[in-house]
Amino acid sequence: MADDGIAFDGRTPEKGPLGGAETAFVSLAEAFARRGHDVQAYTRCDRPLDHNGVAWRPVDGPMPDTADLYIAHRGDRLLDRVPQAATIAFWIQNPAKYLLKWRYLSKLWRRKPPIVFLSHSHAATYPGWAPGGRRVVIPHAVHDVYRNAPSPPLPPRPRAVFTSNPLRSLDWLIELWVTRIFPAVPKAELHVFSGAATYGSVGASKAAEMEPILRQARAMKDAGVVLRDPLPRDKLAAELPGFRLFAYRGSEEETYCMSAGEAQAAGLPAVVCDLGSMAERVRDRETGFVVSAEPGRDERDFAHAAIKVLTDDNVWRRLHQGCLNHQRSRGWNEAAADFERLMKR
Repeated sequence: MADDGIAFDGRTPEKGPLGGAETAFVSLAEAFARRGHDVQAYTRCDRPLDHNGVAWRPVDGPMPDTADLYIAHRGDRLLDRVPQAATIAFWIQNPAKYLLKWRYLSKLWRRKPPIVFLSHSHAATYPGWAPGGRRVVIPHAVHDVYRNAPSPPLPPRPRAVFTSNPLRSLDWLIELWVTRIFPAVPKAELHVFSGAATYGSVGASKAAEMEPILRQARAMKDAGVVLRDPLPRDKLAAELPGFRLFAYRGSEEETYCMSAGEAQAAGLPAVVCDLGSMAERVRDRETGFVVSAEPGRDERDFAHAAIKVLTDDNVWRRLHQGCLNHQRSRGWNEAAADFERLMKR
């Protein structure tokens, strides 16, 4: 497996917050190791590390010529590595329009790897005429710490949580919270676990863009908005069951939404808009509400649904039970098994 984005290795998610794509990479590598594979993971780590059965090595160093399965993650220059791999898979995370450049298209035409998408809405972003091998949808999974989170004995206090990138409509959510939701539920709180630290060097470059939105969150303390630092995986998993609602507008760029997947697996009903993959991540009226993204309707319907989850114990219990019944079944063991089916026998 290879990734040439931000610097991370197998210990990174244990020490601090980490973005969804990198979290998925670590989780899949460790799942392969648990299933008995010899796993070599190449990233921009600064030194070799053997951890949880995975050999982490710097991606700019030497890589093997052969493998039973080689997963190139996101970057085009990785497509030419491991030239004699029996199977190569190109695993992408963002909408596929970025592939429509010659440097990608030429390599995809030459190697024809299966292209792994995260959702059906994600696969639809790659046009039918574009080259590559077969198109495969393999959704992410959720780490066991979320799937095994304890269920609260009573409905939690009216507290909502946001755990995504602040550039993904956090300003929209805060404005809606202050003008519509908090006035209707004056004891409610919106906890924002968000910031540049989750995204490594990329987050640092975006910090100036994020700061006005985070400043907006800090300024709304009197309206129940609580800005908190992003947390490492285990600490966030321990906190989530104490919240009543996962609130997130969503984004057209959302191809899986790890933050929604984690919250749903931890038992949190969600309110989201029908953008990108959100309708695939949240079961409308079973594990939360997926409301219209049409301007005007989105604010009205989102606020109405959020107020209902925050105040109606019967609604919360039904949606919470739906999360426990439907959103805990897929772990990284199942995702690794899906990748194994790409391998030539």
